[in-house]
Amino acid sequence: MKEVKDKKYVDIWGDNVDLKDLCISMGISILFTLGGFLIAPGEAPQPLIFGLVGGLIAFVINFFIIKPKRTLTVEGEEKN
Repeated sequence: MKEVKDKKYVDIWGDNVDLKDLCISMGISILFTLGGFLIAPGEAPQPLIFGLVGGLIAFVINFFIIKPKRTLTVEGEEKN
């Protein structure tokens, strides 16, 4: 596998990620999760449920906004 030499990538848990995309996705996730938690009416467990729903909404938004940057190539494989 090629080693990434570009300075805009950061190694997190053995995976190279774009720092800009990471910050955008973390901001969206924090905004929706904390927003859902804070706007929840009533007492427990409603803030927990609203926060989890906010996290799920943030995941879906991040899924469509942030695209993978990987390209996979298979070498040495022969067709029979």
